Amino acid sequence: MLSDQRENLKKKQRQFSVIVSVLFVLIILRFFYLQVYKQAQYLKASENNRIREIVLKPTRGLILDRNGAILVDNHPSYSVYAIPFEVLKADSVLQLTSHILNIDIDEIKDIINKKRSGYFTPVKIKRYINFETLSKIEEYKLDLPGISIQIEPRRYYPSGIKASHLFGFLGEVTRGELKRGSYRGAKQGDIVGKKGLEKVYDKELRGEPGYRYIEVDVLGREVRKLEDKPEILPVPGKNLHLTIDAQLQRFIEARMDTMRGGAIVVNCTNGEVLAIVSKPDYNLEIFSKPLSTEVWDQLINDEDKPLFDRMVQSLYPPGSTFKLVLAAAALEKGIISPEWKNYCPGYYRLGNKVFDCWKKEGHGELDLLDAIEQSCNVYFYQLGLKVGLDNWAEFAKRFLFDKPTNIDLVSEEYGTVPDREFLNHKYGKNKWSKGLLLNSVIGQGDVLVTPLQMVRLAMILANEGTYHQLHLVQYLEDPITNKKEWKSFNSKKISGISTGTYALLMQGMYRVVNGINGTAKLARCRDIKIAGKTGTAENPHGEPHAWFIGFAPFHNPEIAFCILVENGGSGGAVAAPIARDIIKTYFFGIKERYAQL
Repeated sequence: MLSDQRENLKKKQRQFSVIVSVLFVLIILRFFYLQVYKQAQYLKASENNRIREIVLKPTRGLILDRNGAILVDNHPSYSVYAIPFEVLKADSVLQLTSHILNIDIDEIKDIINKKRSGYFTPVKIKRYINFETLSKIEEYKLDLPGISIQIEPRRYYPSGIKASHLFGFLGEVTRGELKRGSYRGAKQGDIVGKKGLEKVYDKELRGEPGYRYIEVDVLGREVRKLEDKPEILPVPGKNLHLTIDAQLQRFIEARMDTMRGGAIVVNCTNGEVLAIVSKPDYNLEIFSKPLSTEVWDQLINDEDKPLFDRMVQSLYPPGSTFKLVLAAAALEKGIISPEWKNYCPGYYRLGNKVFDCWKKEGHGELDLLDAIEQSCNVYFYQLGLKVGLDNWAEFAKRFLFDKPTNIDLVSEEYGTVPDREFLNHKYGKNKWSKGLLLNSVIGQGDVLVTPLQMVRLAMILANEGTYHQLHLVQYLEDPITNKKEWKSFNSKKISGISTGTYALLMQGMYRVVNGINGTAKLARCRDIKIAGKTGTAENPHGEPHAWFIGFAPFHNPEIAFCILVENGGSGGAVAAPIARDIIKTYFFGIKERYAQL
C-alpha cells in the first residue's frame, strides 16, 4: 500500500516536471520569438515611442507671368497636428485642445480616426490657425503632449489678377485621392492642387518634404535633437513661368467684368496663351483659408456658376463663325467656285418650313466673299444642301472640332460634330430631316464647340493650316539652382486644304471687319488691320450668344483670339468691340512698352 503511494507520488512529480519543462520551453520560445524573430518590429515600435519624426514642409513653387511678374506667391500659415497614440488616450489633452481650437472633442476624435495612418504619424486637425490660437498652444505646450504646430505655405495673389479658373486652388488631399493615385508622392494631410494649373503641375509645384528627428519622454515632451539621425532638408517646389501676359490678362478681366463668357488670346507663331479669361469668376483668397460650408454652398448654388470654366468646360453652338467650315468644304470638294452666286430674299423655304436670314429684308444676290462678309444665312443654307452632311462633317473634323486642344488645364470638353452616325443614333436611322443640316452648317442645332476650339480655328486660318498646341507654361525653374526646364509642344498642319482656299477665307474675314457691309465694323482699328468672323448663336434659354473670332495683323498674323459673351446678343455689336479693345491694348500698349525697355 505504501509502495503504491510512493509510486503515485513519483508519477505526479514526473508529470509536474514535464509540465514545468514544457512551460519553460514555451517561455524560451516566446522569448526567442519576441527578442530575436520579432526584434526589428518591436524595436521599431520602441523607437516610435521614443523618436518623433517631424515633417518639414517644402515651400510651394511660385507662379509667374511671361515677364517675371509674380502672380501666385506664398505666405506662411500654421496648422495644428495631433499624434493619435498620445492624444486619444489623454482626456485632459483633448479637453484643452477642444477649448483652444473651439472644436468639439468628438469632432477631434473623428478627424484623427478618419485621417490617421498610424499611431505615431501626426494628423492635421486644423489648418490656418490665427495668431491668438498659436499663442495659446505655445503657452500650454507642456500640457499638450502630442499636439504640435507645423508651418505650411498659404497662397496669396499680389498681381491684382483674379484668373481663378487658370490658377485653381489648393486643398488637403483626401483618402480617396490617395487610393486612386491622383497625387503621386502625396501623403495624408498634404496640401495639393485641386483645380487649374495648381492641379496640372501639382507634383512640380509641391516639392519634396524634409524630416527632422527628436527624442521625446514618456509624456511626449521634446528631450533633445538626435544627432545620429541627420536632418533632411525639404526641396522647394519649382517655379512655374507662364505664357500669360499679366497686363493683358488684367485688362480683359476688367473689360469683361460684368459679363458671362470670356476671351482667349494666343500667339499664332507658337501656341502660347497670352490671356485666358472666364467670367464670372471668384476670389481665390477664399480658398487660401478654411472654407466654410456657407461660402461653399453660395458658390455652387450661384446661378451664374462662377466655379465653371467657360473657356475649357463649356460647349456652345458656334453660330455664324462655323460658316467658314462650310465654305472650306465647298471649295475643296469643287462643289462651287468663289464666284458662285445666290439670291437672298430674307428667308429660305424647305418644304413647309421657313428658315430666316438674320436680315429680314434680305441681302440680294451674293457671291461667296459677299456672303462671308455679310454673314448671309440664306446663302449658306443653300450651300449646305449642295455640300451635303457627309462632306460638311468631314471638314468640321478636319478642322479638329471632334478633338480637344489638350491645353494644360483640367476637364477640357470635346466638341460635337453631328455627322450621320450621330444623327442616326440621336433621332433614329434616317429619321432626321434636311432641316437639321441647315441648322448645323450655320453653327446651330446639334453642333457644339468650346472657345478653345474656336481660337484654334482662328490660329489655323491665320497660319494657312499650321497650328500649335495651346499651352500656358513656358518653363519650370528650380529656385535653388535656377536651372530652367523648357516645355516643348507639337506643331502640325491641317491636310487637304489648299493655299487658295485659305487665302479666300482670310480675305472674307478681312472684309467682315473692313468691308463696307462687314458685320464686325465695330472691331476696326485705325492703325492695324484685323480679320475676323462674327457669330450670333441662338439660345433657347435666353438672348443669343455673341461670338467673334479672328487674328491680327492681317498680314503676318501675330495673335489669334476668340471672344464669347453668353446671352450677349449680336456678335458684331457686342463681341467685336471687345476684340478691338484687346488688340489696341496689346499692340499699342503692351508691345510698345516692352519695345522701349
